Amino acid sequence: MTTIPFTKMHGAGNDYIYVDQSVCHIGNPSEAAVCWSDRHKGIGSDGLVLIDRSPVPEADFSMRIFNADGSEAMMCGNASRCIGKYLYERKLTDKTEIRLLTLSGVKTLWLNVVEGRVGSVAVDMLEPEFADASLFNPGADPGVGVFVSMGNPHYVIFTDDVDRVDEMGRMLEHHAAFPQRCNIELAQVLDDATLRTRVWERGSGITMACGTGACATAVAATLTHRTGRKSTIVMDGGELDIEWRADNHVVMTGPAEFVFDGEIFLPTT
Repeated sequence: MTTIPFTKMHGAGNDYIYVDQSVCHIGNPSEAAVCWSDRHKGIGSDGLVLIDRSPVPEADFSMRIFNADGSEAMMCGNASRCIGKYLYERKLTDKTEIRLLTLSGVKTLWLNVVEGRVGSVAVDMLEPEFADASLFNPGADPGVGVFVSMGNPHYVIFTDDVDRVDEMGRMLEHHAAFPQRCNIELAQVLDDATLRTRVWERGSGITMACGTGACATAVAATLTHRTGRKSTIVMDGGELDIEWRADNHVVMTGPAEFVFDGEIFLPTT
């Protein structure tokens, strides 16, 4: 039976299993994601992330991400920060600026390195979109939030009761307004530069944090004049700093941490 070496990492509590595809190839990552993400019978995680060399010259490395239900995601901000730390500290690169290929484009990572360790990572999350017909049907808008695409769909609801995230997430993830399902954020304004946000990730349920969700929350708060262009998003697992720059790019900065390394059997059907 084949065993696969893996590393578990988290960014603000958003935890994933990371596998270097250049060392071990996983033929059915959807099945592996479901099996390994189980918090009682597997490793336990929000999903599986595959790291590989980039097949195109515009990027240095590539990322594929599979949610805990086996569906493939387009992008994950927390996972991209963890990849930056993984690549540098495992000596797969000596660059402190890394171009990462994702299903939603090439993201640039800037590593904050102190004495050989990556303390934090900033990610250029590119430009938000508000009218992506493949992700949002405005004619079916439930009318309680703000749609923002950060390469993946988010629906941000401003409320004083963010603990309703389970109820709202279950109700809205599969709503007719979202042809590919949707990530749901409940956000409470704490002051003009700070928001408390809880996240329901499509395919995973409630997660401790979501990088693209933090970006979507910050953008939605700026659009609705609740904050300025710089804000701190306080999530269950920690804080992320978001800037929606004048060039329309959203930059996210936050931590990335190793949890443990191990080996696990490939699932068999």
